[in-house]
Amino acid sequence: MAFEPLPNLTLPAELSDETVAQLIECLHELARGLENHYAAQLYRYYHAHGERQPPPWSDNEPPF
Repeated sequence: MAFEPLPNLTLPAELSDETVAQLIECLHELARGLENHYAAQLYRYYHAHGERQPPPWSDNEPPF
């Protein structure tokens, strides 16, 4: 897969702590939804490439 740059997002320079937390939680929910919806395809992809499937998002631990 060729590298494609991220879309040019224009985000406000300053956001409140609460807004940042809500934004990140929204993105995590989106990622969880995609992982659940495409779980079988993700399994096939990682299994076919001999890669260890990354762990799903955890509600208790950040993904970094």
